[in-house]
Amino acid sequence: MKKILLPLLLSTSSIFLFTSCGSNSEKNNSLVDKKTALEKLKSQQNTLADQIKLLETEIAKSDTSASNSVAKLVGVSTVTAQYFAHYIELQGNVTSDNISYVSPRMGPGQVRALFIKKGDLVKKGQLLIKLDDAVLKQSVFAANKSLETLKIQLSFAKDLYQRQNNLWKEGIGTEVQLISAKNNVQSLERQLTASEEQIKVAEEQLKATNVIADVAGVVDELNVRVGEIFAGIAGIVPQIKIVNTAAMKVTTEIPENYSSKIKQGSKVIINLPDINKVFNSSVATAGKSINANNRSFEVEVKIPYDANIRPNQLAQIKFLDYEAASAIAININTVQTDEKGKYIYIAVPEGNKLVARKKIIVVGEVNGQQIEVKSGINAGDQLITEGYQNIYEGQLLTLLAK
Repeated sequence: MKKILLPLLLSTSSIFLFTSCGSNSEKNNSLVDKKTALEKLKSQQNTLADQIKLLETEIAKSDTSASNSVAKLVGVSTVTAQYFAHYIELQGNVTSDNISYVSPRMGPGQVRALFIKKGDLVKKGQLLIKLDDAVLKQSVFAANKSLETLKIQLSFAKDLYQRQNNLWKEGIGTEVQLISAKNNVQSLERQLTASEEQIKVAEEQLKATNVIADVAGVVDELNVRVGEIFAGIAGIVPQIKIVNTAAMKVTTEIPENYSSKIKQGSKVIINLPDINKVFNSSVATAGKSINANNRSFEVEVKIPYDANIRPNQLAQIKFLDYEAASAIAININTVQTDEKGKYIYIAVPEGNKLVARKKIIVVGEVNGQQIEVKSGINAGDQLITEGYQNIYEGQLLTLLAK
């Protein structure tokens, strides 16, 4: 024991001697010399600390007179196999499957009547706006008059052709007159058909002045008034936006390095903190291409209907990328690190004593305060969870009262 302590005393003396000399010549030393001296002192301090720890360990191993009165007080918990999961946490936005930006079918028109207001619930096919239709009504009227004239002309031409055909059968008239009468009938029939199609076009254009809802939902934006021109968009702002809140989803961008872990069908937990709602869902669609600008791909997750959910609401998303039905998971705070890697201490009964044993472990994924242990400990081991910071291999232990 004296041989072991002698280097310690010499080292301690050298520290005091160095400090004393440094103190006497402090005014003459440069800043660099002071820093060098400080580093040497720290190095000697670390060496002494290591030697003290080594001596304490050796004493603990060889001292057979130790009793529970000097044992380290610790708390333990039994290691068990349990379900373990790891999640990737990201942020996303709530959006709708059915968002309609309403626009006129036949081009811009002046608003004559407005049948909705912002916040209204509308049905699919409901009339929203009536555009100016005066010119189109005149077009339809003129087309119908033209059609009536053609019908009269066609009736006269058919009668004339029939008369000419009867005369031809009796040998009266020329073949040219017969062919001319027939061609006149065919020409008027073609004109009649074209006129009927023109009427259909005019009537369709007239119907287009009735702007209707393509989807059912809520009028989320309304930026047009009676007398203004409705074109569907004013600058960069939609004039009418309808959101169907019955089919909502959450979208987010997933970093490229998770492309092999997150796929269609992957389990997801959606948290909407603003309304304190949590949903369990799965990935509905996962993008097949990587965005070259941010090296990510888009995923969509369906969420159930809730009247409090609104488009563009912030969502916290947890994607399940790893799970094990039976894994060893312990509190991450009990894991320590040295030059050999990660380790923990367990309490092991040896004879009538309880001692601390250091276990080198291999760790896996982390979930909150729990870390998966791949190897190094087994179910049933007594993991030291309190007082583990200042114990050493082989130290006597006593347990905290539960």
